[in-house]
Amino acid sequence: MIQFDRGISWSRKDEGGAVAVLRIPNIEEGHINLNDLKYIDPKNENGELDKNDIVMVASNGNPDLVGRSALVTEKEKGMRFASFLVRLRLDDTKLLSHYAHLFLLTPIFKRELRRKIATTSGIYNLRKEHVEKIKIPLPPLKIQKQIVERLDKIAEAQKLNDELIQKTDELFQSLLYKELNPAGKNWEVKKLKEVCEINPSKAGINKLSENTGVSFLAMANVSESAEIINRQDKKINEVKNGFTFFEDGDVLVAKITPCFENGKGALVENMKNGIGFGSTEFHVLRSNYKILLNRFLYYLVSDKKFRKIGAKFMTGSAGQRRVTRQYLENHKISLPPLKTQKQIVTKLSAVQDYKKQLLGQKSKLKELFDSALAESMTSEKSRKMSEILIK
Repeated sequence: MIQFDRGISWSRKDEGGAVAVLRIPNIEEGHINLNDLKYIDPKNENGELDKNDIVMVASNGNPDLVGRSALVTEKEKGMRFASFLVRLRLDDTKLLSHYAHLFLLTPIFKRELRRKIATTSGIYNLRKEHVEKIKIPLPPLKIQKQIVERLDKIAEAQKLNDELIQKTDELFQSLLYKELNPAGKNWEVKKLKEVCEINPSKAGINKLSENTGVSFLAMANVSESAEIINRQDKKINEVKNGFTFFEDGDVLVAKITPCFENGKGALVENMKNGIGFGSTEFHVLRSNYKILLNRFLYYLVSDKKFRKIGAKFMTGSAGQRRVTRQYLENHKISLPPLKTQKQIVTKLSAVQDYKKQLLGQKSKLKELFDSALAESMTSEKSRKMSEILIK
């Protein structure tokens, strides 16, 4: 029913050609991301993609990535796919590619696959035999088409919502650049260390008793909208040297690549007892409120220019590069008067509030899609007929 093919390898001398190659970073859950494509000069037609092929991650050190898949559209037709990926090509007379693609997104498939994949030297590898006996609900083609059409409508709404989020991000960065541009304005120039404390000591946290719970944060606690989520409350006697300490009003800036370049960070609010500690994944900036609003500081370090410059001063190995405290201390900012800072914050916050609404809508659409997908794959008509995925 399904053809299972491995991707291709190429040498450096083949790079720079006209044919794009999909790699693991291009395969996002349910769709293909065409950013950061590699281009090669292929020697033959091996690994050529056609519309309605399914591309799947087959090898990775993270088992959660193995099995991630996407459906090839007209845009990707003729591209190649790399060796850590596989291509599933279906016979549409019995099983629609789009329907099979939806099944591969279900927890049922993910769970079955996770039980089967094996690891060699820390790399999890997917083989044909891992998926060939997994059963797929197989209603008649007419029902498959109805399921696809129903879920496509939700997927289209998700796509439009994602496009609005992207446009909002672009608007925010454009407005940020405009509002922070000091040209023609009589603003002071200050180093960050002159207007805020960087990585403050744990003096404040030591004021609490040993039985008082305080909030603990890691990178995973910062959401896409820069809100702090799912924080844990821990006893203060668990605090050890090397942790990061912060208070309500502090600004967190990711120090490790790629989170720093991606703008990961947050404005700390509503901590238990107004104080907390966390992993060493963050730098902590504490404003001097007499001259610098903490939210204005947060927007300053959200600027892509700040991230781009900082990335040049990162130290460490390729997989664990860090932005240094020295860079933060000596980074120069243009500092408007407090009144002007408040006006800028009001404008930028309006855009961010709109983005939060869109992210809330994104979450609801995902819940709707997942619910409709689960219902479709477990319905009476689907359960009555099932076959193994690959023959």
